[in-house]
Amino acid sequence: MNGIKYGVVSPEALNSQGGLDLLKAIIAGTLPQAPMSETLGFHLVEAETGWAAFEGLPEFRHYNPIGTVHGGFTATLLDSALGCAIFSTLLKGDAWTTLELKLNFVRPLTKDTGPVRAEGRIVHRGRTVATSEGDLKDRAGKLYAHATTTCMIFPAKA
Repeated sequence: MNGIKYGVVSPEALNSQGGLDLLKAIIAGTLPQAPMSETLGFHLVEAETGWAAFEGLPEFRHYNPIGTVHGGFTATLLDSALGCAIFSTLLKGDAWTTLELKLNFVRPLTKDTGPVRAEGRIVHRGRTVATSEGDLKDRAGKLYAHATTTCMIFPAKA
C-alpha cells in the first residue's frame, strides 16, 4: 500500500483525543499506521465505536517451517482488531493494555488464501475491564480463526 505512513503516535496525540478519533486519524493517514503493520503487511481499515477491522495478505514470507502461515500472523491481526474495538471506546487521556488473548485456529492460512479481514467487537465495557471477540475471514466469508480478549482500562486522571 503506497503512501502509507508508519510510526508511533506521540504521547501528546494520544492524550489529546479519544480512541475512536485517533483510530479514524490513522485510517485517514493523518496519524501513522503502527510499525508492526508494515512488518507483517496488514492495516487498520475501519473503526466505529466498539468495533474495528484490519485487513492483511498472507504471503510466503509469513510461513513457518511446515509450509503454512505462522499462527502469529493470525494472532496479531486478531489482537489488533479486538484491542482496537476496545480502544475505540476510550475517552481522551484513558489508557489500556491487553490482559489476555484466547485464539482458536479453525483452518490454516497459506499464500494462496488471498486477503483476510479481522473484525473485533465489544462484548462488555466496564470502567476498568473490557472484553471483545472477533474473527478472521477471507473475502468469501470463510472462517480461519476466532478469538476473545480481556483488556484493562486505566481511566484518565482528573
